[in-house]
Amino acid sequence: MEKNQKINCTVTSCKYNNNGKQECNLEEIVVTPIIGCETKQPDESMCSSYKNVK
Repeated sequence: MEKNQKINCTVTSCKYNNNGKQECNLEEIVVTPIIGCETKQPDESMCSSYKNVK
């Protein structure tokens, strides 16, 4: 794995989102599967590191 990877993110409601650059400010994120969702599409997973801005 490359050391200086960027995590691009457009979820503006997340407190870790740098809206100006559309990047995640965290050094790493946790991606989790959605149980019972087997669509073979991106909706099978979600960012578990998400925290609401509020």
